[in-house]
Amino acid sequence: MTQHLIAANDFCVYHQVEYTFITSLQEAGLVEITVVDKTTYIPESQLQKLERIIRLHNELEINLPGIEAITHLLERVEQLQEDTRSLRNQLRLYESE
Repeated sequence: MTQHLIAANDFCVYHQVEYTFITSLQEAGLVEITVVDKTTYIPESQLQKLERIIRLHNELEINLPGIEAITHLLERVEQLQEDTRSLRNQLRLYESE
């Protein structure tokens, strides 16, 4: 059941971050955490996002509100890129007719 989950405590030790930082990110809606049998886990699907957030926090000293803003902007950019790809594909269909 915990096959694709990483124990939050292990993650915190490895990345040298406080557990409260992870819970703050979860409360802000930036990452998902899962609780199984009273143990908190981080889904593998959240690792890349969480590691990027930790780099922003540690290396660039960005606080939680800044991380929220940056994450929102990055998600928006990714959505715009996906929209552009979709529109280009639709345009190719019309150009080939």
